[in-house]
Amino acid sequence: MRINGLDARAMAYAKRRWDAVAKPLGSLGEFENIIIQIAGILGTHKFSLNKRAVVVMCADNGVVAEGVTQTGQEVTAVVANNFQSGKTSVCAMAQQAKAEVFAVDIGVAADTAGTLNRKIARGTLNIAKGAAMTREKAEKAVKTGIELVRELKEKGYKIIVTGEMGIGNTTTSAVVASVLLGAGPEAVTGRGAGLSESGLKRKIEVIKRAIEVNKPDRNDVIDVISKVGGFDIAGLAGVFLGGAVYHVPVVIDGFISAAAALCAARLCGKCVDFMIASHVSDEPAAETILRELGKKAVIRAGMRLGEGTGGVMLLPLLDMALAVYGEMVTFEETEIEAYKELK
Repeated sequence: MRINGLDARAMAYAKRRWDAVAKPLGSLGEFENIIIQIAGILGTHKFSLNKRAVVVMCADNGVVAEGVTQTGQEVTAVVANNFQSGKTSVCAMAQQAKAEVFAVDIGVAADTAGTLNRKIARGTLNIAKGAAMTREKAEKAVKTGIELVRELKEKGYKIIVTGEMGIGNTTTSAVVASVLLGAGPEAVTGRGAGLSESGLKRKIEVIKRAIEVNKPDRNDVIDVISKVGGFDIAGLAGVFLGGAVYHVPVVIDGFISAAAALCAARLCGKCVDFMIASHVSDEPAAETILRELGKKAVIRAGMRLGEGTGGVMLLPLLDMALAVYGEMVTFEETEIEAYKELK
């Protein structure tokens, strides 16, 4: 698939518009950069983000059998089913942010109701004992994410927030991050949904074992995903790639989402231009991954909820930035001398 770069002309127009608005130059900081970036992605300096989607990839992970989580695997299906009734954190937040949530069953072990059925398999295998999935299934999951972006683009969605739901996915994400970053498991592994000190040590040991057993090739991202990743990570990697292919801005949520973004970036470096960072997750490797991607998150709140909640929080902030960008009077209109960029 061909990926065209950002529209430089649209970005130049957007930059001039920001500089013309009657306020100090660059005073909205990173929000100005994001609006300019979105102009480049959409190919126009005049745009609206009034139709926005939250794509939540739901999948189970066989590594849960190793006791790396506080809750059991059955919770994934329960929460996945709750998306339909709006009884999840991200649904409540998305309603406030005027976003539509699409829960995607890409690999839940049980049957789910009210989700988009894109099930590749009923969860992955236990990475502490062997590969999570076949290479073919990993590739299919990535392609599923790309195709989903195409579908949403055709329906008029202007921006996509990434999210996930799957017990055990901070473990798989930590393994992926450890391999791709070349970092020790201790440096990238956090407590997930609330592990004790002994639970954290066990999780680190399981990650070490998974790497030793599977020997993933860090120079082959599909090999890494298939051996130690998850269907949610693979699907989200596809969403990031799809954003680049179809010119839709895609928001990075937290740690799992960032790990998927890193996979996408290693598959195709150009797709990073179409990614927007929302917040810095409380998980240890989150900021390291964002730095690797060259991204600055605008929310620093120590969040680690998942589901796309951090990404959804960004949307109202972008609305406010767009209000200034699109509605604020210019220096010329107010007959105030424009600010000049001082060297």
